[in-house]
Amino acid sequence: MSDSRRFIGEILMDMGCVTQEDVDSALEMQMNGDARKIGEIFVGQDICTSNDITAALAEQFNMEMVDLEGLSISKEVTDMVPEQQCRENHVMPIDMFDGVLTLAISDPLDLQALDNIRFMVNCQVEPVLATISAIDGAIETWYGGRESNTFKEQLTDLSQSDIEYVDTEKIKEDAERIDSEGDDAPVIKLVHLIIQEAVKNRASDIHIEPMLDRLRVRYRIDGICYEVDSPAKRLQGSVISRIKIMADLHVEEKRRPQDGKIALKMLGRNLDLRISTLPATHGESVVMRILDKKAVSFGLEELGFHDSDIRIFRGLIKKPNGIILITGPTGSGKTTTLYSALSELNKPDRKIITVENPVEYTIGGINQCQVNVDAGMTFQRALRAMLRQAPNIILVGEIRDKETSEIAIQAALTGHLVFSTLHTNDAPSALTRLIDMGVAPFLVASSIQAVQAQRLIRQICPDCKTPYEEDPARLKSVGLREEQFAGRTFYRGTGCMTCNNIGYKGRKGIYEIMVMNSRLREMCFNKGTTDALRDQARRDGMNTLLEDGIRKVLDGWTTLDEVLGEAKQYA
Repeated sequence: MSDSRRFIGEILMDMGCVTQEDVDSALEMQMNGDARKIGEIFVGQDICTSNDITAALAEQFNMEMVDLEGLSISKEVTDMVPEQQCRENHVMPIDMFDGVLTLAISDPLDLQALDNIRFMVNCQVEPVLATISAIDGAIETWYGGRESNTFKEQLTDLSQSDIEYVDTEKIKEDAERIDSEGDDAPVIKLVHLIIQEAVKNRASDIHIEPMLDRLRVRYRIDGICYEVDSPAKRLQGSVISRIKIMADLHVEEKRRPQDGKIALKMLGRNLDLRISTLPATHGESVVMRILDKKAVSFGLEELGFHDSDIRIFRGLIKKPNGIILITGPTGSGKTTTLYSALSELNKPDRKIITVENPVEYTIGGINQCQVNVDAGMTFQRALRAMLRQAPNIILVGEIRDKETSEIAIQAALTGHLVFSTLHTNDAPSALTRLIDMGVAPFLVASSIQAVQAQRLIRQICPDCKTPYEEDPARLKSVGLREEQFAGRTFYRGTGCMTCNNIGYKGRKGIYEIMVMNSRLREMCFNKGTTDALRDQARRDGMNTLLEDGIRKVLDGWTTLDEVLGEAKQYA
């Protein structure tokens, strides 16, 4: 970088996007180990938009910034760079003139991507800047449509081919035959396409569900299931058998549930797929959970905490001992919150051990143990063994019975900081749940430091975020006073290519943090009701899940409809 090039923080300050305090805070985060670029930190904290950062980069590097939406790109240009290269390098070819290819990029310092494309097209490349979301959207527009058609054509071709398993005794033999045919086998291509489309659409799960007269395929995106083009019913046995072969499961076993995993590389990303099969009325239902470590961030700042809540949570995880419980239903982000806390505590002077079922993501520097009931490695046995390893911090994946809870409590009372999860609707319910398990109230009261309940709610898509007038009556119905929302701007997503016309993209958390104090401990010791504990916690300053959700609506990153829809689950 030349000495005359201005810092991006300085440019953003001149643009009025950030303050000196914002810049200093981001630089401090980088010095404390945050590997993100300063622009990524600002976007993650909702201080700036991606457009702001790209505009600042354009000024910093004296480059042109382009708007890709509505831009007409010829097939001759897109044919010069394969889709795979565009996706892996986050680039988009937009024009070819006089022997020079104009290429939209998001990172002006990604010289390797430029070199890759130059080598491929064998001509001069002129880079211009665009946001990464705009580039990904353009790839979907000018390449995705072709692959989508290919996907539908593949389904049609497969529907006409007679490769369904019809003889139960020969299932494994036929499965091995198809597996030996290589990548040209139609069913292998089909399963590959189903997984590939899910990854492209940011799905967290793939659901393959046999119905009476069809095979339904659904992708779970940001917590919501969307049905997609599905193969013919006749291919049901072939598809499920192929998945079971990939996951090293027993193909011929259809009467019992099975669990397995698939490791693969797709679209330049290393993925782990957790496979679960369940015998159902019309065949085996299969769920594939897609785990992509690169796509998961373990920074507390990115989880969606309100400023006051992140200060409280950071203070809690620095306690020397006690139990911190994270509660919520399956899919509410509990594991991500726990991993984020451990990542922040992961220092050379601390020993951290976890026992999980399963270990979803590995974190360097932490000892992670996986439950294996068949081998006798239960939560209880693993937890007892962990205590002999002299750890400072322990994570128990889930407290599900009296024995596990009592061992965790004894660990907390003997100087260990213990993290764990429970399945309860809100924070106060966790205390009564432990007592209902048979744990003595005085042990619960003395060992629990705090309980945090959480949910995930969808964020408004930044590319189609539009202001609108919210009905004051609806705002008052959730407890807001007129002075709290007067003059506020409310937003919603109108739907665009980036978010697949949904209006939402990505999720963050809403939180309810109940910090134990002398009053709550006394109530717990006396077996106080959940309602009484909740009322006392609110008097002590706890914000409920609904109240935190409303704060996020007022901050402009989600909608009232989304919060109210989620509120039905915990009201």
